[in-house]
Parts: sequence; structure tokens; C-alpha cells
Amino acid sequence: MRPAMRPAITAMLSSLALMACADTTATLEPQTNDSITATEITDGLHHPWSLAFVSDNEWLITERRGTLRRVVDGELQDTNVDGVPDVVASGQGGLFDVLPHPNFAENQRLYLSYAQPCGDEGGTTAVGYGTYEAGSLNDFQTVYVAEKSCTNTAKHFGGRILFDNDGYLFLTIGDRGQRERAQNTQDPAGSVLRLHDDGRIPEDNPLVGQADQATEIWSWGHRNPQGLALHPQTGKPWLNEHGPRGGDEINAVKPGVNYGWPVITYGREYYGPSIGDTEKKGYAQPLMHWTPSIAPAGMAFITSDRYPDWQSHTANGALKLQHLNMVAFDGQQPVSETRLLSDRKQRIRDVRQGPDGYLYLLTDSNNGQLLKLNPAE
Repeated sequence: MRPAMRPAITAMLSSLALMACADTTATLEPQTNDSITATEITDGLHHPWSLAFVSDNEWLITERRGTLRRVVDGELQDTNVDGVPDVVASGQGGLFDVLPHPNFAENQRLYLSYAQPCGDEGGTTAVGYGTYEAGSLNDFQTVYVAEKSCTNTAKHFGGRILFDNDGYLFLTIGDRGQRERAQNTQDPAGSVLRLHDDGRIPEDNPLVGQADQATEIWSWGHRNPQGLALHPQTGKPWLNEHGPRGGDEINAVKPGVNYGWPVITYGREYYGPSIGDTEKKGYAQPLMHWTPSIAPAGMAFITSDRYPDWQSHTANGALKLQHLNMVAFDGQQPVSETRLLSDRKQRIRDVRQGPDGYLYLLTDSNNGQLLKLNPAE
């Protein structure tokens, strides 16, 4: 394909994607279900951020302060995994996601996203991998650094990573607390990125061939995406992201699409006034928004027979409103929202479906817990 053709094709794809997103935005009347319970697997975690299953009996948990913990046969190990990179553990920064490579059984590659030191006491989002074996992460190498997103604001790093079914690596980056950056496609802040597993930029990314663009960008106009999961039917990434005062969103992430922040948002300034329009031509509407905010973090689609009534529901942690948030969709149309575990009054940071089909949660505190969601009786 000639480079000159790419902008026109990108614009056409973006228009089609926006049409597909149109008129589907909803905010739902949530229901509360107090009958569902959770079982504690372990506590003693210091602000845990992410959970990964490297085998049926060994799980790894990141702590934001920069430590990687092991859970073996349900027991939290005293010794941390060594070989983890240095991180900026300040504000919202630190060690973020942990994710095995799709071919982990063969190559033992374990990926981490984290806040990497940069500039004058600043930080930026980075991702890399090492070879994991017997409690050690060896030969860690950074494959991508969002160099243009370096700032000392210490917030809105994004940091979720995901492999799709074709082996591409997706990484979310927040607007770094400087909202106008989410509309600047020369800067990866406020974007979802798509990379090869070694950090190279795919040739079919939407901005490739356009001058002076951050060609790692897949979509932009995001505030701070904190949950990322593959849709079980389409195999495409969906995300949840923080709004300001209201306007948290769920989006189906499509290439070359501008999701609007801060030009359009259902949120408001923390001190009251509106920020932008709620709709505007050229900007994608979210599939749904939470207003008031729940502060979503972590996201999983439920496909397990353990929860037959929740097939293909999205499970989202809620930091601010302290519950597990379940949203049912008919295609891309949200049809119901249910709030679970509200009585526990815990900030839920991550949500993962385990190899045994159960849903596992991490609670965000200085004595964080790993929980298993019990099926309905």
C-alpha cells in the first residue's frame, strides 16, 4: 500500500467504526446482589495491581511498590521474584500489569508494564519481558518506552497490557493528567498502543505512513484506561477507563478511532462545571458510561461454566464505589448492570478468570487480598 493512501483509508475506517458505535451509549440503573460471596485465598499483599496464572498451581501478583509475588498451591510465598526492573513507585506509578506470552509454555516469556524513571524525577509507561523460571525473572529487557509521555505528574499511567489472538501486544497509556495530550497523535499519552511482542510497530497500524505521528497508536482520546480484555466472540479488545467526576466508560477499541477525551465526555470537572460536549461529530461514543463514577479497574469477560448466568458479561473492579461491577451486553448494547460484594467495602483493582474457571479479584490496600468469587447457590 502506498503511504499516501493510508490517511484516506484510515479516515474511512474511522468513519465506519464511529457509525458502528453511534447511538449505543447508555448509562444503566444498577441492581445490587448481596447474595454472592467471595472466599479469601490470601492477604498480606501491598497494593496489588495485577494477577497472572503461569500454571495451574503457580500464580503471580504485582504490587505497585515494585515487587512481584508468588502464590503456589494457594499459599503466598515469603520470597519475592527477583529480576524485576526498577520502577517509579510514586503517586499512581509503580509496577503495573503482569502477563505471560501466548506461547509461555515454550518460551517462558513474562511481560511486565511499569512506570519507568525518565527526565527530572519523572516517569513514563514502559513494557518489557524476561524469562521466568523457578521464582526468577531472568534477562529482563524493555521493549517499549513511551518517551514522549514523560512527565512528573505521577498519575494516569494506564499500564494495562493484553495479547490478542494474532499475537499483537496492546498497551494502554493515560493522559498523564494533562488532558489535551489525549488529542495529540504525535504523543502516545491518552492512547491504546499496538505492538509486536518485541516492541516493533506493526506496518498496518492506522497512523503508519503519516508524517510526525506516533505510529504505535491504535486508538486515542482516552483519559486513563485501567481495564483491558478480549471480547470472547470477536477477539477484539474492550476497555474500561476512568472519567473525571462521572463519565467512566466502556469502549470497544477500534483502530484509528478517536474516543473523544476531553472534547466529549459525560464527566464534569471535580469542582462542578462541564468539560466538553457529550456528543460531537468525529468522536466515538462509549458503549456505556458510569455516572456517577465507579472508578473501574481490571476487566474480564466471563466464559466459564462456573457462572452460567453470566456468560460473556464484563466483570469490572470498582475502586471508588468498592464493588465488583457486572455488565451484560446484547452485542454492543449494555442491557443490565449488577453490583456484587458491596458489603465488603473493598477497592477492587484487578479481575481475572482463572484456569479453573473461577473469577479471581485483587483488593487495593496496604493489606490487599486475593479473593475467589463464589458461584451463585
